[in-house]
Amino acid sequence: MFKIKHYLIALAMLFSAVLWSQESIDTDPELNKNRIDYFIKQAQSSFENQNYKDALTHLDQALKFAEKDDIKKSIGIIYIFKGQLELHKGKTENAIIALNKSIELQRLIKDNANLGHSYSVLGEVFLHKKDYKKALDYFISSKNLFSEEGLENKLTETLLLEGKAYILLNNYEKARTTLEQTLALSLKNNNKLLQSKASISLGKVYDQLNQQAKALKTTTQGLEIANDLKLIPQRTEAYLVLSDINNSLNDYKRSRDYLKDYLNLTDSIKNLNSSTLNSEEISITYKNTKEELEKTAEKLAKQEDKNSFNTLISILSVALITILSLLTLSLYKNNNIRLKTNNMLHRKNGELILAKEKAELASKTKANFLSTVTHELRTPLYAVTGLSNMLLEENPKPEQIQHLKSLKFSGDYLLTFINDILQINKIEANKVDLEPEPFNLNKKINNIVLALSNSAEDNNVKLHFEYDKDLPENFIADQLKISQILINLVGNSIKFTKDGDIWIRVYKIDQVDKIYTLRFEIEDNGIGITQEKQDHMFESFSQGSIQINRKYGGTGLGLSIVKGLIEILKGQIYLKSELGKGTTFYFEIPIEYSTIKEAVEVKTTYFKGNSEELDLKNVKILVVEDNKINQMITKKILTKMDLHCDIIDNGEEAVEMIKSNDYNIILMDIHMPGISGIEATKIIRTFDKDLTIFALTAVTIEDKMHEFDEAGFTDIIPKPFKQDEFEKKLYNALSSKKDTSTSV
Repeated sequence: MFKIKHYLIALAMLFSAVLWSQESIDTDPELNKNRIDYFIKQAQSSFENQNYKDALTHLDQALKFAEKDDIKKSIGIIYIFKGQLELHKGKTENAIIALNKSIELQRLIKDNANLGHSYSVLGEVFLHKKDYKKALDYFISSKNLFSEEGLENKLTETLLLEGKAYILLNNYEKARTTLEQTLALSLKNNNKLLQSKASISLGKVYDQLNQQAKALKTTTQGLEIANDLKLIPQRTEAYLVLSDINNSLNDYKRSRDYLKDYLNLTDSIKNLNSSTLNSEEISITYKNTKEELEKTAEKLAKQEDKNSFNTLISILSVALITILSLLTLSLYKNNNIRLKTNNMLHRKNGELILAKEKAELASKTKANFLSTVTHELRTPLYAVTGLSNMLLEENPKPEQIQHLKSLKFSGDYLLTFINDILQINKIEANKVDLEPEPFNLNKKINNIVLALSNSAEDNNVKLHFEYDKDLPENFIADQLKISQILINLVGNSIKFTKDGDIWIRVYKIDQVDKIYTLRFEIEDNGIGITQEKQDHMFESFSQGSIQINRKYGGTGLGLSIVKGLIEILKGQIYLKSELGKGTTFYFEIPIEYSTIKEAVEVKTTYFKGNSEELDLKNVKILVVEDNKINQMITKKILTKMDLHCDIIDNGEEAVEMIKSNDYNIILMDIHMPGISGIEATKIIRTFDKDLTIFALTAVTIEDKMHEFDEAGFTDIIPKPFKQDEFEKKLYNALSSKKDTSTSV
């Protein structure tokens, strides 16, 4: 009994000494740093042995000491390991959280070497999530940092991962360039492991690029290194790649032999894994043994004298109080950590909200800027196109005709450019709405081919249209957007093809119930596109080269608009081209089959201005326009149509003129001093519901359509307009008034 008593007292003293020792370590920064390094190494060892539970425990211990002395560099490294650990456990969201913490700290202390490591691991996370483009962004950021720091081994590892990302994106040319660079660096630094990995991946790429001889040689070299170093994962991958290469070479026997080697090796790995006791099983065994020992100790304790039992109770009470104190301290520290974390999250949330508000403000500013610039450009363009049309119709001197045509062409080109910029802006702002309707696809494409045939003939190009005979013709979709896509792509092919052929093909590649996935192909035998330029062809303002831009013209926005419209239609577009041999654009979109046939279009009667058909003598028109040049042009157009007009330059006077006069048609500008054209029209509608009021405007029609409807405009005539379209709308309005009065 006496011995047990002293033994328990000694145990309590020893426990207190350990606690005191722990406190002394916590207050010594150098000792803490050593402990951090020790636990990180232990975590690394456990990680390499795939003992993830122990690795996480060691990392948490290292983090405790690093946070105590606020050693930011060590904290960042610990979170990198945590990110890797969570990635190997398949918990990608947890990995992203850990790596974002490491990135935040490393940016703060400008630890570029470890920041590059964080970006590399984050790229691996997005590879795992199959977000290959985002993974590439992080690999490129990592690569740049490692290059700046001169860390060639780390750079080589990241290049290898970047190459794999390009393989997964099926961009084998980029993959080849990146992996060849990886192999060169690994040879330079004699890194056998990376040599093996890079050679095997490069062999896979060469096989896809139909360079089987190089693929066979490179992969075999990678396999030889893997055999020398006993690298089982690399051997496994090499066997599979060699099987594919020999299959491409039609050497099916050797392909089958390599496939057998691959299967035998994977089976042996599985058997080895199943026969090996993992760390978690050892842990469970240890826990069960410990529980048995505790039970035995409990039975022995019951056999002791009652006095020793009372002494034991006293010692245990002291121990319990000590443990409770430690728990209280731990809870206090945890609460402090939680408070710091919450504060950090609130701060970051505030920063994100601020960034979001700034982005929204920038987007609104951009939209307002484009709207203002559009109006300011369209107004003088009205003068340019209007005056050039008039001068061409007024018997100009022969030497002036070409100059006037050039002026008209420049005006039309500038208008197309403005419209393209607005279209891009609408696509980026998600303001493009789908308007599905029944239509005949075969007929629609035939009409497009006919419409573009004159342009094709100018370049001595033949258009060939092939429509799959087993494909139905009636569908429900946004036919205007499909038309715009095809017009852009066929027009693009015509522009870059001289004395050649263009094939337009449509056929089915999939069908689920009424939803058909159709492939549209536009193939030409024109000048083609270099491989280097193909990766950027769908970006805004992108063309084959400066020389091509100068020779063939164009804004470089057409393909960007096409890509945006196809994405809105939930499709994808691809490009295949070879310099000097031609280009093929092909896109795939889902489209719904319809049993409803296309509605028959009723043609509106177009009056040519014959005074016998329509009496124009007593027609009165009011032009509300503040720009003097535009007043003159509009008046001249109306005079040529034998129409009389009054002109006023502001909305207030326009309202008074309409009250005191009997006008047939009002041509109302929108932006004017005083009240706008919209406000003036609203006032007019309070006392005259039937008067024909056209919005003669340079604003973006699509963005203002609801305002025009609410104000009560009859129709819209956008500036600058084509004279025949302008005349058509006026004559149709006048004829409808005539028909109404006749019927009455």
